[in-house]
Amino acid sequence: MLFLLLGVIYASWAARIPAIRDSLALNAAQLGIVLLSSGIGAVASFPLAAWLIRRHGGRQSAWLTGLVLLASLPALSLAPGFAGLLLAAVVYGAASSSFDVAINAIGADAEKLAGRSIMSALHAWFCVGTVSGALIGSAVAGMGVGPAMHFAAIALLFLAPLHLCYANLDKDELDPRGAERSFAIPRGPAVVLGAICFSGAVAEGSVADWSGVFMKDRLGVGDGIAPLAFAGFAAMMLAARLFGDRLKDMFGARRVICTGALLAATGIFIAVPAFNTMTTIFGFAIAGAGMAALFPFVYSAAARYGSTALAAVATFGYSGNLIGPPIIGFVAHGWGLQTSLALLGVLCLFIAAAAFLARALD
Repeated sequence: MLFLLLGVIYASWAARIPAIRDSLALNAAQLGIVLLSSGIGAVASFPLAAWLIRRHGGRQSAWLTGLVLLASLPALSLAPGFAGLLLAAVVYGAASSSFDVAINAIGADAEKLAGRSIMSALHAWFCVGTVSGALIGSAVAGMGVGPAMHFAAIALLFLAPLHLCYANLDKDELDPRGAERSFAIPRGPAVVLGAICFSGAVAEGSVADWSGVFMKDRLGVGDGIAPLAFAGFAAMMLAARLFGDRLKDMFGARRVICTGALLAATGIFIAVPAFNTMTTIFGFAIAGAGMAALFPFVYSAAARYGSTALAAVATFGYSGNLIGPPIIGFVAHGWGLQTSLALLGVLCLFIAAAAFLARALD
């Protein structure tokens, strides 16, 4: 439920960005700054997320940050102007990042108790949330419901489930010295895992932001067809995550991530030539299946090294989502979008090599 909640919130905000932009008459530069401020809030929250988990545990942290996250969603739609929206976006970014770290910490503890891999299935529920949130956002927007009412309804709908999760989860066993070590600088395994997570986030975020543009520019498809590239990517990621835990138990995280990254590279290299619409969508879908295992298994491995490592790795991931798409845009401006997306395939090859060498994944 917690992973589903995060996915719905994430997709709900993304679905109504155009409406909020129009209501405040923001230009492209202002909207870019708003989106950037959300990412900055997420990245800057790393010390807070680590401190909360060490001081209060994953259960309490998820409850506190979940409340802020639910409150921040309506705040985004009620901002009276550009400055207010910037502030709301920073709070939303920090709350979503800290909540993400908290629920992954809970998932890692549950995985230890289960004695088998379950993190891929948990992240599959996040995918279910994003798909559901996007469909709901599209439906309510089509009915003429404004973002304020939409976001308030989402926040109220999930308030009771959030409390039920908090009430029914086991209390955390806290280390009394934990808060003193909350601000340790990440090093060793956290940096290695963070590099893999960062690279994966660059690839995933870039496909999300640029695959539709690529379809329109290279293949000349309409607005109704262009989003199918990312839809295929996301759908196959969801499907693959349903089987990811079984593969991890059979072959180990290193092999699954390495093989998946090679599969993702293959998918990108199939999509980039843009032979036709179906082949391009198929390539992006293959890439989504290949990327499916990366985040759940890297987070699971990071959690074994403590909350500071988990928060650091999550921060690397948010940084990749923040930095990757603009870099692809700059490369596309100079050498073309086809070349810049081809570099994502090369990045996936780097991920495969890094995962193969990363003993921290074992």
